[in-house]
Amino acid sequence: MLTLSAAMQAKLDAVATTFCQCWRLTRNDGAVLGFTDHDRDLIFNGVTFRADTGLSASQLETNLGLAAGTAEASGALRDDGLTESDLLDGLYDGSSIETWLVDWSNVSDRVLLDVATMGDVRRGERAFAAELRSNAHVFDQQQGRAFQRGCAADLGDPQCGVDLAAFETAATVMGFSGGILTLDLASVFDSAYFSGGALTFTSGANDGARFTIKSHGQDGLRASVALWTPPGGAIAAGDRVSLVAGCDKSAATCQQKFDNIVNFRGFPHMPGNYRVIAYPSALAPAMDGGSFFR
Repeated sequence: MLTLSAAMQAKLDAVATTFCQCWRLTRNDGAVLGFTDHDRDLIFNGVTFRADTGLSASQLETNLGLAAGTAEASGALRDDGLTESDLLDGLYDGSSIETWLVDWSNVSDRVLLDVATMGDVRRGERAFAAELRSNAHVFDQQQGRAFQRGCAADLGDPQCGVDLAAFETAATVMGFSGGILTLDLASVFDSAYFSGGALTFTSGANDGARFTIKSHGQDGLRASVALWTPPGGAIAAGDRVSLVAGCDKSAATCQQKFDNIVNFRGFPHMPGNYRVIAYPSALAPAMDGGSFFR
């Protein structure tokens, strides 16, 4: 429940009010941006809340219980504010957004309405719309171990334990055409070695942006790499990138590619659906309830 000062309550009870909404957005890289639906900039808590972005938000919908509340914020894409390249490069994914109700005639009269996380973003030619998820969305995240064939860990995380530095290499961009990056690598790798892995730009217009690799082909030291999402900035020959090997989370890959089967977080011997619908046959192994792998 919100606690309002006497001054705020009096202004809310008045026939005409001088309130507007402000949003304080904190990106994962630590950058802080402020926006408001008022017609001039406002400043408080050391942040300038800009009025020229056309940002607006829908009403936050909440439910009883632990269901996550949702809202939507939309605004203009500007070179000096929210840019399409930053959105494409994932700089706003998972950002924290504070929603404030502020008296624009006296910004010291304000109240924090909600803290949300930025979810899915839709982009148009000159505008964007972002889903705002309440903190209850954390309850939708998986807790504990999952009973599945594939590994439940992510390559390089504490549960996996793989040292990514041993499976990482630097490369130079030679060209970009048709959604395919042509790279000059320092070493020779098998085709598909980096499929499902990560590519991070270490120079150029996309410096620091990280993308998931869709496919990887190799011909000598020359590699062809496709990404699942295109970078937001221009790609130029000579840009430097870093590639990390991909993992399909199978037991065979864990053992043969990473020599890490001791930390495998899946259940490769779990029977599949084909075992459930199987029926006894004189030509098939005995179905006596014992192990299928002995």
